[in-house]
Formats: sequence, C-alpha cells, structure tokens
Amino acid sequence: MKLKITIALITAAFSIIGALAQDAVHNYGDLQMHGSGSLGFHTNLINDGKFDQNAGLVGFYGYKRSLTVSGAYIPIFYDAEIVVDDGLYLDTAIGLLNNGNLVTGDIITPRNHTNVYSNFIDNAFYVGENDVSFVDGYAAMTQKADFTFPVGDDNRLRPLGIVSSGPNAVAKCAYFYEDPNTISAYGKSFLTSKKASEFLSVSNREFWHLEGDVPSSVTLTWDEWSNVRTLAEFLSDIKVVGWHKEQNAWVNLGNTDVQGGMAYGSVTSEVFVPNDYEIITLGGNDDKLQEFATIELANYFMTPNGDGKNDFLVLEGIEKSQDNNIQIFNRYGVMVYSKSNYHNEFDGRSNRQSVIDRDAGLASGIYFYIITFNDLRQKHQGYLYISTNNTN
Repeated sequence: MKLKITIALITAAFSIIGALAQDAVHNYGDLQMHGSGSLGFHTNLINDGKFDQNAGLVGFYGYKRSLTVSGAYIPIFYDAEIVVDDGLYLDTAIGLLNNGNLVTGDIITPRNHTNVYSNFIDNAFYVGENDVSFVDGYAAMTQKADFTFPVGDDNRLRPLGIVSSGPNAVAKCAYFYEDPNTISAYGKSFLTSKKASEFLSVSNREFWHLEGDVPSSVTLTWDEWSNVRTLAEFLSDIKVVGWHKEQNAWVNLGNTDVQGGMAYGSVTSEVFVPNDYEIITLGGNDDKLQEFATIELANYFMTPNGDGKNDFLVLEGIEKSQDNNIQIFNRYGVMVYSKSNYHNEFDGRSNRQSVIDRDAGLASGIYFYIITFNDLRQKHQGYLYISTNNTN
C-alpha cells in the first residue's frame, strides 16, 4: 500500500503555522515515513521533532518562490527531490540516505560557517546537477572515501572531487567565486602574493573550502571564467595550491593528472590532509620561470628490472637543488610522471591517474623530461630511454 502525505494531509505530528510572510509546516512530534511513501512540501519546513527514520520520497516544490528548512533537529530523508525555482534555503542541516534529484533551484546554505550543510550519507548519491541546480554553500559526505561535491556559486557548477585513503567520518566543501585576497564571508585575507615559493602563481578569482581529516587527493575544475591562462603557459603546469595553516602561505599541492584544455579542464592534486589548509584553489608557474636558463642534460638509459643497474632516473647535480619539480612525458606529449622536490625516485612507473595500471611500469620507449631548479634559477631538459626487456 502506498502512503502519500501532502500538505493537505497532515498527521498529528504536524501543525500548519500561518504567517504574514509565508506559511510553514511545523513538525514537533515523531514522524516516520514507511515503504514507498511520498511527502511533498510546498511551503517551509520547521523541524523541531524526530524526522530521521524514513523511506520513500520527500519533495520540495516551489514555483517562482523559495522555501526554507529550519528547526532544532536535522531531518534525514531517504530519497529527496528539489524543484524550487528560487532556491531551498537551509537554516539547519539536512541528510540524505539514497538519491537526491536536483531538478530546479539550488540548495543554499550560509557561507560564514560550516555547521549547516546538505549531507550525503553512506551510499547516498545525486543526479541532475547543473549550472542552475547545485549546492550553493556547503555540501558534506559521511562515511565515504570517494565523492564529488556538487557545489557552485553565481550560477556556475564548480564541483570538487575527492579520493581519500579511507572513509571520512564527515567532510565538507563549498566553492567561492571570490578573490582570496578579500573574502567577504570569512572576514579573512589569504594574500596570493604570500607564497612558499616565489615561482608559484595563485588564482585570484576563486577558491574552495574543504574540511576533512583523512589524507586525500582532490580534483578541481576550471572554466573560461577561471582564466587559467594567467596561471600557466602550458596545461601541464596547472596545479592545485593551498593556504597552509601553519606556514601561513600558499604551497604547491601538485598535479598528478591534468585533463582538458585552457578553457575547460581539471587537475588532480597529490595526497594531503584537507584540515591542514584554510582554502585551496588553482595555481601554476610564476612568469619568473620564463627567465630561467635552459640547459640540455645528457640523455639517460633505464632498465627498471630490479637488478640494481639503471633502475632509477639518477640526474647529476640533483642534490644541489632543494626546490625543484620534474615532469616526464611520453612521445605523444602525455605527462606520465611528476614530482616536487625530486631526489632520483623515478623507477619507470607512472604516478599519474591518466595512466592505466601504473604499478605495471611504463612501456619501453623514448620519454622526454623537464626538471626545474627553482632555487638555482635553471631549467633542465633531456631524453631518457626505458627498456623493460633488458635483463643484464
């Protein structure tokens, strides 16, 4: 039997509050939905009772208007549908256990604190996200290791993907289309001129705030409004950067995978702990790198077979630089390896997400490398040949 509860069919757990501005449905009891029941809200919800043991569908519907969820208790829905033209405003957090259908209108949370959010719990997922339907503010995940936050700002979906080393008890994320130098919501400034390395560039157009205590890599996206051409001359030089809480400066979080082009694309960081950073954003190489002297190094031959001979790419003079970055490309120009502060670790295996079966090692062939010594103001480049068949 299908149970359907609408505003016209109110149980004893509900009361309807008439207000001059807008009506509201007030849950002050112990409400529970069973089976394939459905409940449609066409007005505000005030949740001051239990509303967290649910099956079925809860929908929020507002034609040319906004709706609000508030109250002392967090409602948790199984399936939810958002069709609210002017946005669903959250004054308290909401939770989702299964499917969130983002049809029309944003889920809007306060940006000056993180304790109000739309929470995707356990196996929960969402569909329908786009430039006019996303989480405008903070989205969260609970007991997940892999998730993409459907966040955005100013009619732009700007998702952040995260892959963690284990499940997060809770992780939260919001996107801000603001200059980090002058953040209105925080009342703080994260000066893009204050960098751990003077050869790092930092976006002054946007940033993400990410909370989480599990080591993770993140994937940031960009579009034409991001203007990454001002950050890097080449796609391979785009990276994730973060404002480190202890260093009180922007640091390089790496780029283990870069996809797309200068107009639209994505970059994946190395592993870091999100809670060590205030905010993160897109970065690149400072123009000063163009002034570096380029030096051709000798070509190298590698036979990474574990026999102790030519197993690693050992670059002469690497010990003289404590601030360097290496990039290795295959003959098609695809980056297969990158590392900051390289110290002869490359053993023929890729560390890029774009390479399938990285642990198996790269195929035999010619590769091109570039290593930049920031502290020595030098850029070195050369070729290396990898042979996987040599057993000597």
